[in-house]
Amino acid sequence: MDQLLQHLVNTLILGGTYALLGVGLTLIFGIMNVVNFTHGALYTVGAYLMYLAVAALGLNFFLALPVAIAGGLALGAVIEVLLLRPLRGQDIDTTMLVMIGAGIVLQSSTLWTFGGVAKAVPSPFPQAPLQLGPVSVSWLSLFVLAGALLLIGLTYALINRTKLGLAMRAAFQDADTAALMGVDVRGIYTATFALGSSLAAAAGALLGPVYVVFPQMGQLAELKAFAIVIMGGLGNVTGAAIGGFLLALAEEFGAGYVSSGYRDAMGFLIIIAVLLWRPTGLFAKAERIG
Repeated sequence: MDQLLQHLVNTLILGGTYALLGVGLTLIFGIMNVVNFTHGALYTVGAYLMYLAVAALGLNFFLALPVAIAGGLALGAVIEVLLLRPLRGQDIDTTMLVMIGAGIVLQSSTLWTFGGVAKAVPSPFPQAPLQLGPVSVSWLSLFVLAGALLLIGLTYALINRTKLGLAMRAAFQDADTAALMGVDVRGIYTATFALGSSLAAAAGALLGPVYVVFPQMGQLAELKAFAIVIMGGLGNVTGAAIGGFLLALAEEFGAGYVSSGYRDAMGFLIIIAVLLWRPTGLFAKAERIG
C-alpha cells in the first residue's frame, strides 16, 4: 500500500507537466489545424530560459518561471507570424516540412548557444523531502505540481470564460463565419500559437530544475505530447489534460511494477490499446475546444 501511494503521488507530479504539454499542442492543432513539430524544441527553450534566468542572471527562482513562460509566448508569436502566416492556405505537407525545419533550427540553436553539456537549474527548495506518512515527496516536486495545475486552470478559464477564449472557440468551429462576425482570425491564430508555445515552455521550465537541461530533452517530450493529444482526442483541451495524467499513470506503474526500463514503452502501449478501442481518442469532441 505504501508503494502504491508513492506511485500515485509521483503520477500526479509528472502528469501535471504532461498535461501542460498536451493542452498546448491540442490548442494549436484544434484551432489552427497545424501539426506543431516545434513543440518539443519550445519545451527545451523554456528549460534553458529558466536556467539562464536563475543560474546565469541570478534572477529569483519564482520570478524566473514567468520570464521563461513569457519567452515561450514571444517565440511562439514570432514563429506564427514569420513562418505560419505566409503559409495559410498551403497544403498540410508544406506546413509540416516548415515546422519540422523550424524545430531542427531551434534545437540546433540551443546546442550552439549552450553546448552539449547538461545544465542544472539551482533550486531554492530544501533537499530534505516532505514526509507525509509513508509517502515521500520533494518540495520542488510539490511546486511543479502546483504550478502545472495553476497554469492548466488558468488556460481552461481563458478558453471558457473570456472573450479571447470565445473567439478561439468560434475560430475552431468555423473560421470564415467567425471572421464575418468581426473576429480577427489572424490575430486569434497568433494568440493561439503563442499560448500553446508558452505552455510547452512552462512544462520545460518546471521540469528543468527537477532533472537537468540539455538540447535533446524535447525530443521525447514532443513524442509524448503527440501521444497525449491523440489519446485524449484531437482538439479537446480537457481530454488532453486527462490524457497527460493517464500517460503518467501508465509510465509510473509500468516502471514500478514491471520494469523501469519499460517506463516509456508502457505509456505508448496504452495509447495503442486506446486507439484500437477508440480511434478518435477517449474524449474526442467534434464541435468544440474546451
